[in-house]
Amino acid sequence: MPETAQQTVVSAPGKIILMGEHAAVYGHPAVVAAIDLRLQVTATARKDHRVAVDLPELQHVGRTSWDEVVAYTDACRTHWNSLFGSPHGNPADYSPLPGPPERLVLIALGETVGMGREVPQLGVDLRIDSKLPLGSGFGSSAALAAGVAAAYLKVTGHGKDTELLHRIALEVERRQHGAPSGVDNNAVIRGGLLWAQRDDDGQLELEPITTTSPLLSRLRVFHSGNPAEPTGVLVAAVRRRVEHARKQFKAVLERIDRATHELKTLLLGDQDEPSRLIALIKQAEAALEELGVVPEAVKRIIRRIEAAGGAAKISGAGALTGDAGGSILVYHPEPESIQGFPSGWLPLPVRLGSDGLRSEDSA
Repeated sequence: MPETAQQTVVSAPGKIILMGEHAAVYGHPAVVAAIDLRLQVTATARKDHRVAVDLPELQHVGRTSWDEVVAYTDACRTHWNSLFGSPHGNPADYSPLPGPPERLVLIALGETVGMGREVPQLGVDLRIDSKLPLGSGFGSSAALAAGVAAAYLKVTGHGKDTELLHRIALEVERRQHGAPSGVDNNAVIRGGLLWAQRDDDGQLELEPITTTSPLLSRLRVFHSGNPAEPTGVLVAAVRRRVEHARKQFKAVLERIDRATHELKTLLLGDQDEPSRLIALIKQAEAALEELGVVPEAVKRIIRRIEAAGGAAKISGAGALTGDAGGSILVYHPEPESIQGFPSGWLPLPVRLGSDGLRSEDSA
């Protein structure tokens, strides 16, 4: 058996989609950036074989056994397969299997010992400290899955297996969102600024984007509040709309596709073209509004930003109802002029393109 560690600390970044949300689920490209709001996992070996999960932000501590971890993971996998792996299932009907507040941690652990070759079931205390807003398009579930898996592998002496981490994080994302694009787990593990697109065989291809464009530094990120619906519900709702009016929504997704390609061209250049970026953001936002994932309250604020000479768009799944839409990307040629302008939205002074998953253990 590999030599175990008494304690280890790892962290994973959040992410924000600059362009391509929802369309990426249907094979279109996305531009995604890791952000320097991070989730940290501290794993400490126990002398018994119990599992304890401390979630300070939720003021919750869960304690369980490995039998319960495996049983819950298996139940969630069976539930997912009944809709996505069966010819009789309808993916548009998917919703996550209920569970305790630490449910995604349990699934990440269960998938880690299930997928990892000879990874043992050892007692562990896990503490999750996160600066990422939950369920709002910032990649919190992918960061949690990758961080928990990496910390557990490390504390049990199995080191960092990047390919395994991607597989585990994607499975956890599937249990949470149904049919994720695969963009989030790549963003939080790899970090940086990425171009993501599926090839003709359905494999997700990732290309790092190196940019010197001044436009990137003028993009601002806001949190408009937690959406009324979880991401999985949004993805399923869009799927139903696309299936019901395929021709109409195919055109909508293609407009997002064109905007995403043009954004990549802008980022790869070194010219300051604010009017072009504003037009692209407006184009993508209009398409997302047509998909029905931008609530009226969010639209009103975006119209005010546009009237002031800027542009804004949701940059996650959005929302169907309520007053909030999660993560919002805002651009203005003079960004300081809109600080605090979107009343009620929380500005997040993040760096786009930050480090991916990393060890935080002291030397």
